[in-house]
Amino acid sequence: MDVDRDQLTRYQRLMGDTVRDELPSVFVHGLAFPVAMSVMVRADFPLPLLGMVHLRNHVEHRRVIDPAESLSITAWAEGLDAHYAGLTVDVVAEVSAGDEVVWRGVSTYLAKGHQLDGVVRPDRPERPDWQPPAKTGLWRLGTDTGRQYARVLGDWNPIHLTAASAKMLGLKRHIVHGMYAAGRALTVAVPRVVSDGGGYDWDIDFVAPVFLPGTVQFSAATASPEASTGDTVEFAGWKRGADRPHFVGSVTPR
Repeated sequence: MDVDRDQLTRYQRLMGDTVRDELPSVFVHGLAFPVAMSVMVRADFPLPLLGMVHLRNHVEHRRVIDPAESLSITAWAEGLDAHYAGLTVDVVAEVSAGDEVVWRGVSTYLAKGHQLDGVVRPDRPERPDWQPPAKTGLWRLGTDTGRQYARVLGDWNPIHLTAASAKMLGLKRHIVHGMYAAGRALTVAVPRVVSDGGGYDWDIDFVAPVFLPGTVQFSAATASPEASTGDTVEFAGWKRGADRPHFVGSVTPR
């Protein structure tokens, strides 16, 4: 497949990123998403797609990806496992330029209420105490944030579009795409990690949804104020006064 330069520019502007000839990692995830979805809607996919919860992502962005490169995408499911609330599965996507895998992402999803025969669910772990870090940014998200993301990357899940469409699926209001939050976070975090155009790994855990419209307190910082470019950056987003974050994650140079 070839990259649509106009789509790339629209994504970069949506995320507040610099418009440049380099593919951001969540943009690559968006390119791979239709292929991953084709796996999840197959008759032999082990869990029902409707109601599935996106728990986390681990991504290897192995090197700079030029928009001029022709890319190929493969995806598969693996790692069906017991969870205290049901079953989880990993959907893996790999993006290649020629014979080289340049990007690899693992998205973990939860299907609540399901169980493996003969496997006892683990106990629910205690929720750790969480103290918000020093705020470095503030996101004010409008009611149309989900529709803006969908227009760029094509994820038209009704839970992200309008309050009415989300209520049909059991939510009180629509919520922001988890990958929108990841993209906004990486726009800030990646430049603090990578100075020479190299690759990086990143993780994000989705803890609590961001309802729209909404305001997110945001932090991206190295573990030490004296740390320099090349050190791991940890990031988080939360609602003021909440006892748990919306999401937490990190970016590490390869």
